[in-house]
Amino acid sequence: MSPASLSSVTSRIDRHAFWALPVAHRADGADRRAGLEVEFAGLDLGATAELVQGLWGGRIEVACDGRLRIAGSVLGDVTVEIDSALARDGLEGLLLEALGDLVPLEIVTPPLAPAALPEADRLVAALRMAGARGTREALRFGFGLHLNPEIVAPGAVVPVVRAYGLLEDWLRAADPVDPTRRLLPFVDPWPRALLDRLAADGAGWDVPALTDAYLELTPTRNRGLDLLPLLEHLEPDRVHAALPKGQAKGGRPTFHYRLPEARVNEADWSVAYEWNRWVVVERVATRPALLDTLAEEWQAHRGALFTIRPDWARTVEDHLRAARIWVA
Repeated sequence: MSPASLSSVTSRIDRHAFWALPVAHRADGADRRAGLEVEFAGLDLGATAELVQGLWGGRIEVACDGRLRIAGSVLGDVTVEIDSALARDGLEGLLLEALGDLVPLEIVTPPLAPAALPEADRLVAALRMAGARGTREALRFGFGLHLNPEIVAPGAVVPVVRAYGLLEDWLRAADPVDPTRRLLPFVDPWPRALLDRLAADGAGWDVPALTDAYLELTPTRNRGLDLLPLLEHLEPDRVHAALPKGQAKGGRPTFHYRLPEARVNEADWSVAYEWNRWVVVERVATRPALLDTLAEEWQAHRGALFTIRPDWARTVEDHLRAARIWVA
């Protein structure tokens, strides 16, 4: 399916201003914050740390091999590190020698308040000017932008999960993942069996029921929306019992949205755009009638004799357009 056929909503997603989350505060009244992880190549570790320091201040410290910390910046402590899996395997020295400036790096921010989110696009602009290479220039790595928005409360998790599941095909079709990245396992789609349960039964689920279904059907972090850190935070005993020893990496009260690419070298790409696509998911979650309609349509789609996955993306597009989902 051509993305142009799904452009009526995507063309209205702001690429410059960060939309507010539809529920802007946590249950305790504090602003919902979001941490960011930006992956790229083309710069070395030290130059990247100096770039971050030039933007936000702070002092550069060696945290460990393959990781520098910019401590005390205006945003808090920011880390710059070699891809965590490679550093964990002790391969960073070999990679630095073999790949030079193509060593995969990531910048990890602390949780940012809503007013600080535009700093993410200041960072991207600085990376672009410095020659950083993004998803579609350094194809072997499948670079991504990870967004980690805090949850409102445990009781508000399931509607967001249902909304993401029902919108995932549309998110992928409206702005397709790079073909090379699709070959890598990092952002595989949720299995259809999970969507079937979310649509049919999810409206009545609590977090334990969601956790049981997720661990049964997709006990991996390699998804466009990785729920394992959140579920480990909310239901640690269930998660630890279900996963092999060492696979649980620590819980946190955030969604881990891994689907976006990190097209840091492309002038028409922005973090704001990817953030706002997530906001669309949360807007659907806060509109019960729309969410219920999509769930019913999914079940009809799955029960029809002659339907294919692009049909579902078009169905979602039609409902989002009718709901004027781009309007807060």
